[in-house]
Amino acid sequence: MRILSQWLRAYMPTLAVSDRQLADDLTLRGIAVEGVFDLPASDLGATHGSLFDMDITTNRVDAMNHYGIAREAAAIYNVPLLPLDESLPQAKPTSAPRIAIRIEAPDLCGRFTARVLRKVTIAPSAAEVAGRFALLEQKQISNAVDATNFVVQAMGHPTHAFDLDKVEGAIVVRRARDGERLKLLDGTERTLVADDLVVADERKALALAGVMGGWETMITPETKNILVEAAWFDPASVRRSSRRHGLHTDASHRFERGADFAAPPIASAMVCRLILAAGGELEGEMLDVIVPEQAARTLHRPVVQLALHDVTRILGRTEEAHPLDAATIERYLTALGCRMKKSSDAGTLSVELPSWRLDLERDIDLIEEIARLHGYNRFANTLPAFSGSVVELPHASQERTVRRKLLAAGYTETVFSTFCSADDAATFAPQGHSSVPLGNPLSEEAGHLRPSLLPGMLAMLAHNLNHGVDNVRLFEMGTVFHGNTDRVQERPSLAIGATGNILASAHTAARGYSFYDIKGIVEELLAGFSFASLAFAPIENAAAWLHPGRAARIVLDGHTLGYFGQLAEAESTQRKLKQPVFVGELDLALLFRHVLRLPAIQPLSRFPAVTRDFSFIFSDAVRWEQIAASLTALGITAMRPLEALEIFRDAKGKTVPQGSYSLLVRTVFQSQERTLRDEEIQGWAEQVMAALAQLGGVLRDGATAPG
Repeated sequence: MRILSQWLRAYMPTLAVSDRQLADDLTLRGIAVEGVFDLPASDLGATHGSLFDMDITTNRVDAMNHYGIAREAAAIYNVPLLPLDESLPQAKPTSAPRIAIRIEAPDLCGRFTARVLRKVTIAPSAAEVAGRFALLEQKQISNAVDATNFVVQAMGHPTHAFDLDKVEGAIVVRRARDGERLKLLDGTERTLVADDLVVADERKALALAGVMGGWETMITPETKNILVEAAWFDPASVRRSSRRHGLHTDASHRFERGADFAAPPIASAMVCRLILAAGGELEGEMLDVIVPEQAARTLHRPVVQLALHDVTRILGRTEEAHPLDAATIERYLTALGCRMKKSSDAGTLSVELPSWRLDLERDIDLIEEIARLHGYNRFANTLPAFSGSVVELPHASQERTVRRKLLAAGYTETVFSTFCSADDAATFAPQGHSSVPLGNPLSEEAGHLRPSLLPGMLAMLAHNLNHGVDNVRLFEMGTVFHGNTDRVQERPSLAIGATGNILASAHTAARGYSFYDIKGIVEELLAGFSFASLAFAPIENAAAWLHPGRAARIVLDGHTLGYFGQLAEAESTQRKLKQPVFVGELDLALLFRHVLRLPAIQPLSRFPAVTRDFSFIFSDAVRWEQIAASLTALGITAMRPLEALEIFRDAKGKTVPQGSYSLLVRTVFQSQERTLRDEEIQGWAEQVMAALAQLGGVLRDGATAPG
């Protein structure tokens, strides 16, 4: 936002520092000035000071205006801050019935004030407003409209001016009727829902509360009588309406972050004074309707007890000879708008919080404000006291193993948002689990807590492909969420994603990434853990986003650990992925129940090894896992790991029947203690053949039994 240094100094006439120094000191206190621009002098040679380009954090809505920043500067430099000018001409008494105000949605509107101006003159803005708007490059409309915009810039509270002659009956603050239509000041007509809050009269809606006024009651050159509204609206209600209708205005920006409940009378008076400067009269006293429950929540918050010794204990010693004393602490808090109340304990301050600082709630918040105003650079650099030793998290070593293996395989670790859309949540939520919707999402694309890491993984793969990076290897370790808004369960998860080509090497040619590549990565990861059994089963409905013929379910010790494979064609088409993408997700909570496998080193044998090859024909229903498990179960200690040398299928069914395949299995027999005898090797070979035959294997024609 843009701030005029000249306007700031109008509230602090005794401020002596330069604009550059003021900008630096505000920035050091968390009110960031990102740019300082010198403004040209007037025709008479008078300086206009500087224009500050500022970045105010969302929790400091009190500083999104000139007076709020001036309050900060006055606290920093300990200079007087002039009060806002609330003076008004004497109100003209009237015997006419006063306009009535009804708040029919007390949970959404906590305060509504109204003042009536009669016989006003609609004209260009006066010199004070016009001059400052020109320096800010703010559009000028008329004195009445500019007055409301000027007050927002001056003290931060939005107001609105209605053409009173177009208001029919009482002012009613209510929820909109479902399907109700309202034409706004920007010329667009909106269809409202029951969750929208409107300012209305007895017949129609006049404004979308806290967001934008309506077309029918806008100020025109013919306007003679004005109703000035200043109110307090519930932040969540304004935020929902603003997002729903795609409207972001100066008013909504402030209301949805929490406006000052005490500000409406002050803002109303300032607007009325500026309008009446061109002519007109004030009728009657201000109407002020307050909802006590909302006032108690925002205006009359509990007093905070601040122990002085906690300030010193938490902030440490200052670089000056004297530490922060009670008088300095009280001065800082008073300058921010806090009021000190008497306390029975001399070492404790009873602090009444200002209505415009809703971000202050506890004593630690006040301590942070004291440190900020005093200057973080004025505290000595000290390390916190610590005794004991650093203790790793329970699964740190397992996480480190997973990360190291993936990085070594050429994968890059990524981090994505913990939110996803409702469609992604429904698609990727594991079977039997539901996703968690957000009560107040930032957007429709981020309306749920992610039940899976895969939506983010696919988004990152698509981002790389759309930017010309065709060979991508990514992984993410993060938290997924299941349950509902009342009870949310969190679990650690691992997502893997890859697409593109496997580059050529000295021994292999370049080829596309395939199902077997991602299967190999999964096997490599699991090889670092101890478990009894590992199997890869066909996918089920729980993973419908995977290609049914190029995917598998990981079953570890009888439990489903996760899924992996090629993304289904329908999902690829929907996400506009033009090349095959392979993804997988593993449940780390389940995996981390298994301890890491300890490396075992076996010395090379000094005795010769004997190799035997077995060629059998099996039905396609027989899987390699079954064959390997059957041969391992023989318990032949001298038999080294098995190797499938060749798999052959004959499409014509001449040498190998259709629906079957020929498998060449190699075994190696070797002892660590002695040279093996021929009869031992022959006996083991016969056991291997019997085990293969028991699985339905048939010795190939022309293949002889090893002897």
